[in-house]
Amino acid sequence: MRPTPDRVRETLFNWLGQTLDGKHCLDLFSGSGALGFEALSRGAAEVVMVENNRVVFRALQENSKKLCCVNIALRCEDGIEFTRRESGRYDVIFLDPPFQSDFLSKVLPLLGNRLTEDGLVYVETGEKFEPDATWEIVKRAKAGKVFYQLLQQA
Repeated sequence: MRPTPDRVRETLFNWLGQTLDGKHCLDLFSGSGALGFEALSRGAAEVVMVENNRVVFRALQENSKKLCCVNIALRCEDGIEFTRRESGRYDVIFLDPPFQSDFLSKVLPLLGNRLTEDGLVYVETGEKFEPDATWEIVKRAKAGKVFYQLLQQA
């Protein structure tokens, strides 16, 4: 598990605006849940967190209880399968999969109909990532060995 660094998270939420009031967010490949919990603390109406590692998922459950989160839905399942099966629409989707995986190439094509009209996808990777022509890069930065960007549908 590799939580999003504080500096990266701060920049991301500056990009998104200081509040996410009323927004519906999906934290796919949640890991520590840092992005989803931050979204909740900034007023998100709902955050769905998906994590397939059972040990990490139990930690998400415990942290959710400690923080008294009510606008959260936790799912212990594969993020790609969740995206294929679920039909929810989101204003912000956080994608921070394991850096050595091929999950981005598999999940990005599934997200078009999961976003609201002005929806954004946050992508965090360990190397520079170039999305295909169906995505437009809204913002992009690098901090240390972390590359991150906001995408919207082209």
